[in-house]
Amino acid sequence: MTGQIELGLLVAQVQKSFGRHNALKGVDLEVREGEFFTLLGPSGCGKTTLLRLIAGLELPDSGHIFLGGLDITRLSAAKREVNTVFQSYALFPHLDIFENVAFGLRARQVEPAEIGRRVSGKLELLGLSGLEKRYPHQLSGGQKQRVALARALVNEPRVLLLDEPMSALDAHLRAQVQEDLRRLQRELRQTFILVTHDQDEAMVVSDRLAVMREGVIEQVGEPREVYSRPRNQFVAEFLGAANIIPARRDGGRVVTTLGAFNLESAPRWDEGRLAIRPERIVLGEGGADGNWVRAMEVREAIYRGQSLDVWLTPGGRAEAEAPRVRVRTHSRDSLRPGDKVSLFFPPEDLVALD
Repeated sequence: MTGQIELGLLVAQVQKSFGRHNALKGVDLEVREGEFFTLLGPSGCGKTTLLRLIAGLELPDSGHIFLGGLDITRLSAAKREVNTVFQSYALFPHLDIFENVAFGLRARQVEPAEIGRRVSGKLELLGLSGLEKRYPHQLSGGQKQRVALARALVNEPRVLLLDEPMSALDAHLRAQVQEDLRRLQRELRQTFILVTHDQDEAMVVSDRLAVMREGVIEQVGEPREVYSRPRNQFVAEFLGAANIIPARRDGGRVVTTLGAFNLESAPRWDEGRLAIRPERIVLGEGGADGNWVRAMEVREAIYRGQSLDVWLTPGGRAEAEAPRVRVRTHSRDSLRPGDKVSLFFPPEDLVALD
């Protein structure tokens, strides 16, 4: 193992089954020390199971988990340098905010003066100073979430695990808490691992992310990399809107039902699929270069405030039989059903999927 892996978290060939259901199928994963890492995927993909294995709340059927170079696979949850913030926050309703945050320290018999110093420090860090004597029912959803964070961080864990902690918040508050969480992680320079099914959330907070499906990791990378260069159709469609275009290779170009395209990198298949994000397709009058598709007819246009989503098909074809292309353009553009436009597919944004 490299020094980097020894300092961080390493999951090696971990498998976990519940009865006949294989929740994890030989998962390998490296999380670097001090990064914000996200496990992203649909419900039932295994991301929460993996988080629980890291926390020590479940044990794997096989494989190993290392933290800081130490094998913690069979170590009890209480002995791991890991704390978890759950979706429900799990605050004690009969304890005030100070005692909720201090609970773990008192259980470890930390000196009272040290408890006071550490609890006050974390409450101040999370903007909760002055709320020490309130009870959970007297707080907003965002404040409860920050109390749960303070309670986890006060124990000074090596890794903080976050199990969809923002899912109960409304959209506006969730966006604010995402920014606060990212700022907090950067200030602390601590390892955070988040589980979420929210693609936008993963893009906002993560240094790197892993997209999971049916107990396996499909792709790991920085958000920009995974979004722009998805490995397969599942990743392309799960991490935002994508046009998936059947294609076959013909010399140095690929041929599709929309026409022939040049790609920045030649595909490794003779027949396969291309992906391109709606916002990467350019509306125009049509140029002399390749990768232009002319006489595309607008079928539908949806105004979304800052953007306009437009669905188009090749003109002259019956809509039921024609390939549909989704384009995201500026909301100032005025397009209506029946309009004819040309589209440019930049070679660097056309991705050949595995």
